[in-house]
Amino acid sequence: MIIGLPKEIKNNEFRVGLTPGNVSDYIQAGHAVLVEKGAGIGSGYSDEEYAQAGATLVNTAAEAWNAEMVVKVKEPVTAEYGYFREGLILYTYLHLADNEPLTRELLNKKVNSVAYETIVGRGNSLPCLAPMSHIAGRLAIQEGAKYLEKAYGGRGVLLSGVPGVSCGKVVVLGGGNVGTNACKAAIGIGADVTVLDISLDRLSYLDDMFFPQITTLYASRGNILAAIKEADLVIGAVLVPGAVAPKLIRKEDLKLMKPGAVIVDVAIDQGGNAETSHATTHDEPIYEVDGVIHYCVANMPGAVARTSTQALTNATLPYGLKIASKGLEKACADDKGLLEGLNCYDGKCTYQGVAEAFGLEYVDPVNLI
Repeated sequence: MIIGLPKEIKNNEFRVGLTPGNVSDYIQAGHAVLVEKGAGIGSGYSDEEYAQAGATLVNTAAEAWNAEMVVKVKEPVTAEYGYFREGLILYTYLHLADNEPLTRELLNKKVNSVAYETIVGRGNSLPCLAPMSHIAGRLAIQEGAKYLEKAYGGRGVLLSGVPGVSCGKVVVLGGGNVGTNACKAAIGIGADVTVLDISLDRLSYLDDMFFPQITTLYASRGNILAAIKEADLVIGAVLVPGAVAPKLIRKEDLKLMKPGAVIVDVAIDQGGNAETSHATTHDEPIYEVDGVIHYCVANMPGAVARTSTQALTNATLPYGLKIASKGLEKACADDKGLLEGLNCYDGKCTYQGVAEAFGLEYVDPVNLI
């Protein structure tokens, strides 16, 4: 199979879909790889490294997209829609439930689209989403701490505190991979940490892991309001795979929060956990609503591109090699977890959460593959 690796063009997206080492793996498996010149520069990989790994360097994005399977990091932006064509396999993060224009374009062009974020592994894990969730959770505390600084409009609170001064209060909404890693980072800084979730089993796990450095609360409406009222930093970390994220913080709730408090909405790829959240970029990462600073960068891990690229490709490479070696249909038939990653196939919506988001007809991929 011919694999295409275009350069990411989303605002300040420095990650890349394949490392030179990954290219070697595809080459050794008998495939060809087309790499757009400069694709890996943001992650610290030179064109020469890709060439040495066996890739064919191409001058334009169009040439890289002229492949049987295109491997990316982020969902295509409008400028890339012109490269879509029937039968193309697109293997990347898609987050379609919050992106109707892209969804309809993929369906209209009959692009066979495999979303990293909905591939299912052992124990119903999300193996290709988990590494970025780990990074985003830890980065959320780092970014939140920065925008709590007064120069950015924040409360001027140091999360760690100092002797004689209380530490900052961090509230984490959601105890999954993002929330757990946010808790780790916040505890490491020395903040006062509260995490909320609707799963008592998950709260028990977090209590066992972090007690007595953490407070766990059931995520009832009342508990959420009480927690954010006291918070200096709130992390939105509740995501539903392939569906729109629940709105846990309403616009009127902001009036309960402290002036200069910060919300880092990691769920923004799926629409965000706050009603007032909208996607931002690393160029303009924050905005203020009712005195509360919102950080809603939709590709947070892109800020630490080297780490993120390596962590992501560790997870995505095995599935990509299966698709390339067996073909999409056989790979999905043999691996039901990979089949869960198939969001669009031959012009049909094959992921229920996406179909429900836009009133599309859902077609069970089992009936197509």
